[in-house]
Amino acid sequence: MAVGVFDLFSIGIGPSSSHTVGPMRAAAVFAEELKASGRLAEVASLRVDLYGSLAATGRGHGTMTAVLLGLEGFHPELILPDEVEERLAAIADTGMLQLAGGTSLPYGVEDMVLRPLTVLSRHTNGMTFQVKNDDGEVLHEATFFSVGGGFIVREGEEDAAAEQLEESKEQLPYPFRTAAELLEHCRNTGLGISDIMLLNEKVAHSEEEIRDGLLHIWQVMEECKNSAIKREGLLPGGLKVRRRAPDWHERLLKEDKDRDPKYWQEWVNLVALAVNEENASGGRVVTAPTNGAAGIIPAVLYYALHFAPGMENATQEDRDDVVIKFLLTAAAIGVLYKEQASISGAEVGCQGEVGSASSMAAAGLAEVMGGSPSHVENAAEIAMEHNLGLTCDPIGGLVQVPCIERNAIAAAKAINAAKMALWGDGSHRVSLDEVIVTMRETGKDMSSKYKETALGGLAVNVVEC
Repeated sequence: MAVGVFDLFSIGIGPSSSHTVGPMRAAAVFAEELKASGRLAEVASLRVDLYGSLAATGRGHGTMTAVLLGLEGFHPELILPDEVEERLAAIADTGMLQLAGGTSLPYGVEDMVLRPLTVLSRHTNGMTFQVKNDDGEVLHEATFFSVGGGFIVREGEEDAAAEQLEESKEQLPYPFRTAAELLEHCRNTGLGISDIMLLNEKVAHSEEEIRDGLLHIWQVMEECKNSAIKREGLLPGGLKVRRRAPDWHERLLKEDKDRDPKYWQEWVNLVALAVNEENASGGRVVTAPTNGAAGIIPAVLYYALHFAPGMENATQEDRDDVVIKFLLTAAAIGVLYKEQASISGAEVGCQGEVGSASSMAAAGLAEVMGGSPSHVENAAEIAMEHNLGLTCDPIGGLVQVPCIERNAIAAAKAINAAKMALWGDGSHRVSLDEVIVTMRETGKDMSSKYKETALGGLAVNVVEC
C-alpha cells in the first residue's frame, strides 16, 4: 500500500521514531524471520552492529534497549511501557536475552558493536543483525535502515520496495506525489484535501475502520498528554530536566477556570510540552510523523477542538469529525514530505521532523477552519518555509533539549501559518512543492554534525550535567 495515514500516525514508544521505534521494528522482523526458519534452537551467538547516527546518539535515544526488546519479539505498536520496564529489568538482572521469545542467550546492551563514524551508503541509521551456531555457521543475517518516522528499509530491497510502492499507488483513485497533483485532484472533483485522502485510504480500509482508527490515534495522543501531566520530577538521563507539564496544568486550572480564549497559547504549549515529556521518558506516543515532533499535531488539534471558531457548542460527533478531517489532511501533507524529501532528522536535520509536523498541523487546522485546498496548501507552505534549516543537535543525544520546547514553538507557528493563509485568497508566490524540494536540498547541504550525530551545535556547546 502507498504511504497512508496509519503509516504516518503509528503508535509506539519514546523517545525517537527513527532511533527507537525503527530499530525495535527491524529487530522484531529479524527475530521473526529467524524463528520462521526453524533454526532458532541452533543459535549460539548473536551480533548487532549499529552505524552512523544510531551509534552516535543511540544511548540517549534508547536505541540499544529498543533493539533488545525487538529481538525478544516485541513490536513498538503493541508493547506497553510497563512491559518495557519489566523486560529490560529482567535482561539487566539476568544478563540473558530471550531471542524471538524462545532461545536464551547471554546478551545485553554492552555487547552491541557501535560504529558512529561508519555510515552505510543507504542511510546514516543503519543496523546489521547476525546469528551463528556453535560451528560458526551464519544462520541468518540482515541489514536494515531506519529512515524516519518508524519506517524501515531492508538492504537490497530498496528498489523492490520502491516498485511495490509505485504499484500500490496505481490502485489509488487519486494518486499524488506532489502538492500540485493533490490540488489538481481537488480542482477536478470539487473535493477537499481530507476527502481525497479518505477516498485513497478506502482502498485498504472501510470508512468505519478509518474513522475508528483515527479516533483511536487521537485517544492515544490524549492519553499521552494526560499521563504526562501526572508525572512529576526529572526526566531520565543526565540533563536533569524538570518536568513542567504538571505545574503548568495546575496553574492553568487555577487561572483559566472558564477556558478564556486569551489562554489559548498556554494550553497549546502545555499539550506540546506534555506529549514530548512523555516521549522523552519512553512513554507511549503517536509518531506524528516522528516521535521527536510528536507534540505538534496533538497541540494544534487541541487548539482546533477548543479554540477554533464554532467549537463552543459542538457535539461529540462534530468534534470527532474535526479530528478525522484534521488528521486526514495532515497525513496528505505528510505524504508529500515522505515522497519528495524526508522526515528523518538524521537525514535532513530537524526541519524534516519538527518542520514537517508543523506544516502538517497547519494544513489540518486550515482545513477544519473552512479553508479551501489552496488555503490549506498555503498554510503548509508557510509553516515549512519558516522552519527551513532547522538543525538536529539534541544535547546528550536525549530528545529533551531543545526538542521539547521546540514542539511548542512549532505548534504556535502552525497555528499562525493557518491563520495567515486563511486571511488570504489562497494565492501565494512560493509553492509548497518548491519549499519541500528546498528542504530536501538544504538537508543535503547541511553538515552531518547538525543531523542527529551529537557532534555539533547545542550537543557540544552545552555542557551536560
